[in-house]
Amino acid sequence: MRFLMLNWRDPRNPLAGGAERVSVAYLAALVRRGHEVSWFSYDFDGATREETIDGIRVVRGGGMGTSIIAARKWYRQQPAFDLVIDQHHGIPWFAPSWCGTRSVAYIHEVLGPIWGAFYPWPISAVGRFQERWTHWFYRHTPFFTGSAETRRLLHRHGVRDVSIVNYGTDVAALPVLPKKSIETPLRLIVVSRLAPNKRIDHAMETVVELLKRGIPSSLTVVGGGEEEGRLKRLAPEMNIIDKVRFTGPLSEDLKNEALRDAHFILHTSQREGWGLNVTEANAMGTPGAVYPVGGLTESTLDERTGVVSKAETPVSLAERIAEAVNRPDCYQRWREAGWERSKELHWDNILPRACDWFEARARGESITLESR
Repeated sequence: MRFLMLNWRDPRNPLAGGAERVSVAYLAALVRRGHEVSWFSYDFDGATREETIDGIRVVRGGGMGTSIIAARKWYRQQPAFDLVIDQHHGIPWFAPSWCGTRSVAYIHEVLGPIWGAFYPWPISAVGRFQERWTHWFYRHTPFFTGSAETRRLLHRHGVRDVSIVNYGTDVAALPVLPKKSIETPLRLIVVSRLAPNKRIDHAMETVVELLKRGIPSSLTVVGGGEEEGRLKRLAPEMNIIDKVRFTGPLSEDLKNEALRDAHFILHTSQREGWGLNVTEANAMGTPGAVYPVGGLTESTLDERTGVVSKAETPVSLAERIAEAVNRPDCYQRWREAGWERSKELHWDNILPRACDWFEARARGESITLESR
């Protein structure tokens, strides 16, 4: 079979993140099953027109506002595809209206309030309206996503057929869970692209709140992005310059070492498709402490693999973490449960079922996957 994914970024794009890592895993698995797989994405400075990544033919052309034209022009010159995967990041490719073959839509999260994190009003209001209209326009197109909350929001916007295809991780769980007591000073970590919607400043404020409660704490921020400069300037203003360490992006080995050392991974994003870094932390024996937003409440199961704050505030998150300090037995149970769950979410368990779903859709069939 021949598969095509349309996605604004490809793995080589400097702004590529978790969405691209997950997409590569799905497509490379289809390649290993003997299928021909292509990926069309935006162009970027220094990029080649075409290259092969993990057996996937990656083609680039156009940018915001022009990529759909470039994709259609390229598409007309190709042999027929069996399935086109139209990945949405706020703005879709409208593939069902021009690809002439079976298509599915792929979405990580319904952006909703995230529009306001990147754009001022009224542009943000236009973005939210456009997103709702797009989902209605795609209402007869099968969707897949990684979380039940995203599925619920898509249904609310009129989409009829939404499947959950789980996210996985290639981070192997530690063979043996090492001992790690919940003790002060608390070692907290954030692993994220430093973007406005990730609200890394909330994680920093959580440290402030813990210090107010007499709980010594520090925060390691792993990742880079457009918010890095502002966040570094914010640390001395919060009087925590000696409590926050910015590492920039790390290699996988160093990142996993940092995750293994931490007591909690914090996630304070406005909304997520899942929270892949939480699963990776669980594999290293580290529970999550997250906000009660879509995606994160599924990657971290409250009181089972970590804690979910009552509200989207640093005060509320600090309260849950402070409680954990006095509940060492619960902390160990969360570590063990998260560690075991991360094994279920390894790509070795996820990809065979995901590929079955893609192949069935390419044949015009529909199958149901049970989420993990």
